[in-house]
This record gives sequence, C-alpha cells and structure tokens, in this order.
Amino acid sequence: MKMRNMLAALMIMALMLMSGCARRSGGADQPALPEPENTPQATAQPSAEPGMAAELVPERLAAGADGVPMLKVYDVDRETMEELSVEDYLPAVLAGEMAGDWPLEALKAQAILARTFVLQFVSQKESMYDGADISTDIREAQAYNPDAVNDRIRRAVQETRGLVLNAGGELPYAWFHAHSGGLTARAKEGLDYEKAEPGYTQCVRGMEDDEAPPEAANWEAVFTAEEVLAAAKDAGASAGELTGISIGQRGESGRAMTLLISGKEVSAPAFRIAIGSTKMRSCLLESIRVEDGKVVMRGKGYGHGVGMSQWGANAMARQGRTAQEIVLHYFRGVTLSRAWE
Repeated sequence: MKMRNMLAALMIMALMLMSGCARRSGGADQPALPEPENTPQATAQPSAEPGMAAELVPERLAAGADGVPMLKVYDVDRETMEELSVEDYLPAVLAGEMAGDWPLEALKAQAILARTFVLQFVSQKESMYDGADISTDIREAQAYNPDAVNDRIRRAVQETRGLVLNAGGELPYAWFHAHSGGLTARAKEGLDYEKAEPGYTQCVRGMEDDEAPPEAANWEAVFTAEEVLAAAKDAGASAGELTGISIGQRGESGRAMTLLISGKEVSAPAFRIAIGSTKMRSCLLESIRVEDGKVVMRGKGYGHGVGMSQWGANAMARQGRTAQEIVLHYFRGVTLSRAWE
C-alpha cells in the first residue's frame, strides 16, 4: 500500500469531467471507448473580469517590491537555489510544458494553470529539496526550460499576470495532459486519486483536432512478460508468471482504472507509471492482449486525461477561443481570480 500511495503521489505531481459520458461496450480485450461526439460540451461559464483574491497566495511567500510573491527555486540541473518572483519563474515553466510557437491563447491558458499549480504546491506541500519552495525536478513540479523562452511565452505570462483558478476560495489542482483521446477524465479515473473526487473535475470533450500528431492521438506498445510482471509488482500486485492480462474496472470516459494481470487486480494508472508513461501513453486502451509471450496494447491519447488537454487548448485557440474560455471548458465550477496586480 505504501508503494501504491507513493506512485499515486508521483502521478499527481508529474504531471503533473461531467456526468453521463457515452461509450460503447466491449469484451475483455476491447474495452469501452469514448464517443466524444455524443458527449455534451461543458456548460458555458461566466466570463466576467476576474476579481481580486489575494487570500489565495500562500502566507509563507513574501511579496517582492512589485507585490509579486517570491519563490526559492532549486534548479536541479545547475544545483543552485535561486530566488525568483512567481512571474519571473513562470516563463521557463511554460517553455518546458508547451511549444513556444503555439497560439497565444493556448499559451496563456497554460500560464494560468502553471501559476495555479505553483501556488497550490506551496500552500499544500513541501519541496523535497531543503530550503526550497519548489524545484525544477519533474518528480514534484512542472517542466522547466529557460533556454526555450521566447517573446510569445513572455507575452503569455505578462497578459495573464496574477491570474489563477479559484475553486470556491481555494486553489484547485491545475491538472493538464497532452491529448485526451476524445474525452477528459475525472481524477479518480485518470490518476487513481485517493481522496474525494474534486468538484471541479469533469468528463468533457477533449476538443483536439487533426492538427494533433498521430502519435499523440493513437499509440501501440509491446512489452515483454518480464516488463509487465515487474511493473505489476511495483504497482502492488505480484505474480509469478504472466498467464493473462485484461481490463478490470473502467471509468466513465472509457479509461482502464484497473487491470487484471494473471488474475490479480492492479491500479491501471499506477501500472502505467511503473511500466513507462511514454510507452503506455494512456489508460484509454483500445485493445490489450498476450501475443507470443508478449503484451500488445493499443490506445488513444497521451497522459492521464485529467484537466486541460494541451492539444485541445491548441485547437480551441486556433478556433478563436480565449484562454479563459479554454480553461473554463476543462474545469467546472471555478472562476478566474487575480492574486496580485
């Protein structure tokens, strides 16, 4: 159980949902798949000018001369501690998480989530590096690439200055992923989230289009029996030999929540992390079978599927949607607030 909890925590950090999602039924190796065209889009939310919400800033962060909270950031590549304002920290994060030539409104949506993420992290967690508020280590924080910062990224940060998601006076988990495969997921489904389901997650259309690369929309992976058994053990289910593999429980978006490996149940999100999330790109499995002593998987999407789809944000921005419209599509019952001027 301790290993399972640790894997779940890493999934949430690595990053680091509406009822009634339609899906068609399937057999053991043909799991239920989403039908996004039959799923209503998110209900339109208010688009008023964001109000001030300075109370969302963690108390332990002192404000700099310009009123922006200061962060102690440990850079794992340079092995140095640097003090940066949140606004000066964000461009390198944005450059690490999204391509710098993407539409401005998509970059702005990512900036809002990145700002929310770091404030929520500081308010809820301690960095694994002594004396740091946060680090550049992707095991606990967001990607970080100062070398890829460009003017478009700087503009996205500047034009969203101080903006964060506000879930009833609290900072939500600002989850995002690369490609939903058609529908986003709630936290318990996509992340094996152990607490009560947050009120702001929902299952909605991912909004991706054909501009997304094929390898993000669809994937296939082959694993040896040894790789599967080792990953199952890391995820909390030991088996002496591989006698079969199938889908156990499925969530409302069609994602596998559990797998049955040699008859033993294991968390699908935990198994995905253990076996390699860049190979098993999602838990939205189209088929899974044992063939010639190896496990062959086919699936859709890339990432855990919770929160904002980055390729969906790209498509929405190209369709003329604003950053606010984008983030409010993926998170329900939230507003945008300005934590500082």
